[in-house]
Amino acid sequence: MADHGRSAAQRRVLAPLALAQFICSFAGSNMNVMINDISEDLDTTVQGVQVAITIFLLVMAALMIPGGKLTDRYGRKRCFLAGLAVYGIGALLSAAAPGLGVLILGNSILEGVGTALLIPPVYILTTLLFTDMASRARAFGAIMALGGIGAAAGPLIGGLITSWLSWRAAFVFQALVIALIIVLSRHIEDPLPPDPTRPFDTVGAVLSAAGLVLVVMGILAADNNVWLMIGLLVLGALTLLWFFRHVRAREAAGEEPLLSTSLFRDRTSNLGLVTQNVQWLLLMGSSFTVAAYLQVVRGYDAVETGVIFTAATLGLLATSLAAERLANRWPQRTLITAGFVIAVAGIVVLIALVNSFPSAWAFAPGLLLLGLGLGLMLTPSVNVVQSSFPEERQGEISGLSRSVSNLGSSLGTAVAGTILVAGLTTSAYAAAMITLAALGLVGLAAALLLPKPRPRESTRA
Repeated sequence: MADHGRSAAQRRVLAPLALAQFICSFAGSNMNVMINDISEDLDTTVQGVQVAITIFLLVMAALMIPGGKLTDRYGRKRCFLAGLAVYGIGALLSAAAPGLGVLILGNSILEGVGTALLIPPVYILTTLLFTDMASRARAFGAIMALGGIGAAAGPLIGGLITSWLSWRAAFVFQALVIALIIVLSRHIEDPLPPDPTRPFDTVGAVLSAAGLVLVVMGILAADNNVWLMIGLLVLGALTLLWFFRHVRAREAAGEEPLLSTSLFRDRTSNLGLVTQNVQWLLLMGSSFTVAAYLQVVRGYDAVETGVIFTAATLGLLATSLAAERLANRWPQRTLITAGFVIAVAGIVVLIALVNSFPSAWAFAPGLLLLGLGLGLMLTPSVNVVQSSFPEERQGEISGLSRSVSNLGSSLGTAVAGTILVAGLTTSAYAAAMITLAALGLVGLAAALLLPKPRPRESTRA
């Protein structure tokens, strides 16, 4: 009975945490099927909507590490609830946006800031509340599955809401889910008291955020001004170099930096972070490219585009739900490698069939393979990174892990979207997808370089 009671209590805690990851991932992809509706309603362009989506993903990535650090100072549950509140305000503001500027403020800025505050507590609380490896693996599996499903199902849900009601109603839906999460969060108890005296590296937070923003904005500028692109990329790289020099100086002075350099001394973790980055790059990049192509070039509406993405959702759901059984049977390295092979194969099919068949259902086989591959490797990649560090470092590595994943999302939308928007033709679509496939091979190379498990570890979850 005691075990049953503890299991029920853990499920009550896990529900709001997993739902929070779902809605944040949903927010990153559901706008992809609203491109035509938003651009017409707000009198803007496809590129304007792409910028809004990319800034949202970028704000998440840039502020995720500072958000993780703030949890030590103000408490994990408090940051979680604050993030939910900011996100909810942003969603309501987006729903009422009279123009692109207000949409960027509500969706890109406020929802991005809210996500950066609430997501690190999701992973830190999961690590602290699920103390044994088996329950923790199941909890992370559920969270990553809902995150992947949110990203994959975002186009379908967003498309249905947009077609039945309005694109604005999709943001009201997000606000309602946020309200539900706040209600469910009453069961969460922070296992560690906050430490108000904990120092916060403000300079490091500003430098890291500025560097990432400059790099991604440089990519977005590629189709407008090559010299501006080069200038922003160089300035971003110099800012990030300044950030790492700042971190090393604080460590040498015995002060706590925003991000410890020791996190990058573990080869397995570094390779795992690369695979996480590329996974989300493939998911968000392909989602934006296919959705924009179907709507702008082929003229499909939001619900038709969303229905086509059901294939990716089903694929991701199938392998995500089987994650625990697969982890018991195969090493994590094998699952990540196989996931990349299947995902890249899906992108190749998406390229090959675009000219062969006029029907939109020609996209279904490639999207199905993409979903199967991504669902297969999302959870193992997180486990590879998290298990590389002891429990006392879990909060720090969780913030870094989420930042790297969200940076992949923003880069995917920026890189593939910039190539597509520059032409908005079948050729531009093919060029964007070929670029994503090439980047997928980088992820595959990182997976193959992961150390092989020892014989006794080969079937461990």
